[in-house]
Formats: sequence, C-alpha cells, structure tokens
Amino acid sequence: MKVILLQDVKGKGKKGQRVEVSDGYARNYLIPRNLAIQETADNVNVFKQQEKARLAKIEKEKKEAMETAEKLKSCVVKIPARAGSAGKLFGAVTSKEIADSISEQCGIVIEKNKIIQAEPIKAFGTYEVKCKLGHEITGVINVIVTEMK
Repeated sequence: MKVILLQDVKGKGKKGQRVEVSDGYARNYLIPRNLAIQETADNVNVFKQQEKARLAKIEKEKKEAMETAEKLKSCVVKIPARAGSAGKLFGAVTSKEIADSISEQCGIVIEKNKIIQAEPIKAFGTYEVKCKLGHEITGVINVIVTEMK
C-alpha cells in the first residue's frame, strides 16, 4: 500500500514522503496513529496545499523577522536604573526590563526569553544586546543604562 507520511517514521522515511509499505503495517500501525494517510488523488492534493500554505507562512515569518531586525537597528532603548555611590547598579538590568522598555519606547514587541544576555548588565553605559527573532535571524538592541533621577 502506498502512503504519505505525516510525521517522520524511523526506518521508513521523513514527513511528506510517499512510501510503499505492507497493507497490515499501514492499516494497523501508521494510519491509526496518524503517522500516515493512504495515497489517493485527493489526499495528495490536500497534502500539497498544506505544504504550500506552511511554506508561505514560514516565508511571511522570515519577512516579519527581517523587518523587526531593521527596526531594532534604529531604536535606542534608555533604561533608568538606581545605583550606589561606586556607580554599580542595585541588582541588574534584566531581559524583562529590556523587553518592556522596547515595547514602550519603540513600539516593538519582543518576548523576554528571546533576548540573549551574555552576562547581566550591572553598570551604567551603552550595551548591545542580541535577540533571536526566529528562523536564524538575530537582531541587535542598543541599550543605554542611565542613572535614575
């Protein structure tokens, strides 16, 4: 029986492949577990349409990530913080504070878990913080930590 795999199946193939398997294996294992569907003209057309829609969605997400990366280049985020007499901050500037400041000051919404900090920001100054925007696209956030007045 010819089937179209809906998921990767070890020893048989990858998602989207058309493979020939025994009738019993297809009817008793692959199809009941939604790992595959029988290859018919209708199912082939439906699968092609789903694949086309999935690729269009990925392309749209990549485009949006590129646009966000371009916006981040021109955006400078100022974060006021309290510090002691030696110029060291009380605590640190966290990724949540950076994400909140970006949405307030630039209107760009980035989740805090996508912001990558090598080490916490614990002093005044300017910093470049990277963020993962998806599909292997990273952006750079320019952060200026100033003294709170």
